[in-house]
Amino acid sequence: MLKGSFINAALIIAGSLIGLVLQKGIPEKIKNTLMQAMALAVILVGLQMAVKSDNILVVIISLAVGAVLGELLDIEARLKSLGLFIESKVIRNGNGGFAQGFVTSSLVYCVGAMAIMGALQSGLEHNHSTLMAKGMIDGITAIVFTSTLGIGVLFSAIPVFTYQSSITLLAGFLNQFLSPEIITEMSSTGGLLIAAIGINMLGMTEIKIGNLLPAIFLPILVTKLITL
Repeated sequence: MLKGSFINAALIIAGSLIGLVLQKGIPEKIKNTLMQAMALAVILVGLQMAVKSDNILVVIISLAVGAVLGELLDIEARLKSLGLFIESKVIRNGNGGFAQGFVTSSLVYCVGAMAIMGALQSGLEHNHSTLMAKGMIDGITAIVFTSTLGIGVLFSAIPVFTYQSSITLLAGFLNQFLSPEIITEMSSTGGLLIAAIGINMLGMTEIKIGNLLPAIFLPILVTKLITL
């Protein structure tokens, strides 16, 4: 069940080791083009998940209600504030170079729809494809991060594995209470948010993905209401 998280963490470590060898030897233009290529890969992964929906109405309602809830709770701003708080505390109290690489990469790899949806998919469907794709993307970005931020990036594999594994195990427990229809619509809704990550990475716009996170879980309620 934890195969996806294990591979994700292993690829971060592998990418970090390559980044340590290169140590700022990656030209800026290559970094930019590489990140654009990864953005396209993220969009592809998201769209592959999104098109699986059997009831587009569930996805639309979940996104609409999720957006309202997310904006009312202002999840995006809270996540950013939490990240800045953790970063300031760790860097102030520890080794600045190591801590910055560790905290920055940990937040990037953990806070997002792809980490949540991939871990849920592993637990609910025993399908690790999203986490494996995320692992490839994280591994490549780890090369870039480590070449500039140092070895702290390598150790971000620990919180990534712990965080995603916890979600996967919880999802595995909840699996017995969710129908295949609900799981499909959760996956489709989450896929759209993953595609939105890729769009943000390309700089085409700035979608508040954090404020859309509640939409991933709303198909549980919406599907049951439509069935009634």
